[in-house]
Amino acid sequence: MKNKKGAENMEKKWWKSSVVYQIYPRSFCDSNGDGIGDLNGIRSKLWYLKELGIDVIWLSPVYQSPNDDMGYDISDYQAIMKEFGTMEDYDRMLELAHELGIKIMMDLVVNHTSDEHAWFVESRKSKDNPYRDFYIWRDGKDGKEPNNWGSCFGGSAWKYDGATDQYYLHLFSQKQPDLNWENEAVRKSVFDMMTWWCDKGIDGFRMDVISLISKVPGLPDGTVGKSGYGDFGPYCANGPRVHEYLQEMNRKVLSRYDLITVGECSGVTVEEAKKYASSSGKELNMVFQFEHMDLDGGESFKWNHKKIKLSELKAVMSKWQTQLQGKAWNSLYWCNHDQPRIVSRMGNDSLKYREVSAKMLGTCLHMMQGTPYIFQGEELGMTNYPFTSLDEFRDIESINVYHELTEKGIVSPEEMFDYISYKGRDNARTPMQWDDSEHAGFTKGTPWIAVNPNYKEINAKEQLERADSVFHYYQKLIALRKQYDIIVYGDYELLLPESEEIYSYIRSLEEQKLLVICSFTEQKISYEVPENLRGRNGKILISNYDRARVQDSVTLEPYECMAVLYQDRSAAEW
Repeated sequence: MKNKKGAENMEKKWWKSSVVYQIYPRSFCDSNGDGIGDLNGIRSKLWYLKELGIDVIWLSPVYQSPNDDMGYDISDYQAIMKEFGTMEDYDRMLELAHELGIKIMMDLVVNHTSDEHAWFVESRKSKDNPYRDFYIWRDGKDGKEPNNWGSCFGGSAWKYDGATDQYYLHLFSQKQPDLNWENEAVRKSVFDMMTWWCDKGIDGFRMDVISLISKVPGLPDGTVGKSGYGDFGPYCANGPRVHEYLQEMNRKVLSRYDLITVGECSGVTVEEAKKYASSSGKELNMVFQFEHMDLDGGESFKWNHKKIKLSELKAVMSKWQTQLQGKAWNSLYWCNHDQPRIVSRMGNDSLKYREVSAKMLGTCLHMMQGTPYIFQGEELGMTNYPFTSLDEFRDIESINVYHELTEKGIVSPEEMFDYISYKGRDNARTPMQWDDSEHAGFTKGTPWIAVNPNYKEINAKEQLERADSVFHYYQKLIALRKQYDIIVYGDYELLLPESEEIYSYIRSLEEQKLLVICSFTEQKISYEVPENLRGRNGKILISNYDRARVQDSVTLEPYECMAVLYQDRSAAEW
């Protein structure tokens, strides 16, 4: 009764049954031949996304930016990056998306700005400038930085500025100074900007590193790691006033519109997530947590070649499923612009098993409770890029960490190259593979980053024409979510927690049960249907093999998956 009651009491919202598709504009579609994706390119592909069936586009930053961190360093929040087009191009894209029933969620980057933003240009002029307190400035200590914090992108988190003989804080690139959210004028400026976009007609915000906006007063030194710098995490992630700030944001902006909101929250725990994404609706709709993505971190954080252990993955995913049930809402993702391709990371990107493992991974995620996110190309089973040279990388994080760790002798150049090739963010940022023409149909010019050479075999045109493609499988996954409430709202129960080959769980809603079975191995493996479902007639909603029905004992094929619906109906009613 407990499970049944929990699902029944859950409030229905449009963003709970939606599927979100992330577009990384620079790599999606180039309309003018300059080798860089743009807004008109996105507009030209909206029909493709309509056919896929997604509801919302999460648009990675398109604001004016010097592009030190690929657009996450914003110099003007109310202007469009010239490489991407104009505000008129944006308005036309938004209008067509809405005509097609697709909503647009903007990327909100307000932990930091670019050092070329007008606020920072003023801030660094003098200590008594009205904008000085928009950022976090400190005196040095004994001729060194104010504290020992390291930046996410290598080196110190502090940059000395000779004009005023002080340091400013940058948790990311030195061209990304952190905003001072303790300053009420900063908050008002951010909220005014957000209101401007909402009045333009956008449908939501994905909030970049939003859990970092409140720093612990005094900015204490952090524990020193292998890099030689202190860890700022305990003093910045989920800081003392973060919920106060987000509740203020909600009151003054978010609650006035019907929006989808998701916060990227590094270091978030389940208990913190219940505050960020509480069903009371005082802050955000949901958060991105990284616990499952950090399972292959190891001692050197993400820079290694470790594989995620399935039993550990199940434990983490299940914890978030069960502990947020009825209290807060989950986001579901395998991929984004900061993660390598999931079929190369947790599936099998060989010619033989790439498609079945890509379908299996999609099934495993999309049948859970929460809002699923698809990163561009994930619906095609795109893979990691076969890097052969450091010159092929464009990502500041990969390039900086390579030099930092090899020059300090912490990791050999050969090992480090292997690590960034496997885990680097550029794997997700290679151009979208539209067809088998030159540069995969992404551009008629020279692409800003190389196209994966497997585009001849993996591309949207080929998959749209083939009924059993990964694209059409994802299309069905999305359609099922709109057809069956149990997929959206059903409770979750993990089966076989210790298995290192099978991820299986049951979703429950009223008299219905949905059994999900996913094999993570290329070996054939036996599976026993749970005792309470044996002998009952189950309907296979989706499977990556041609299986008509499921027996009580099943021999699963390599990477086989299925979602089987059971309810109190006779076989004839199916």
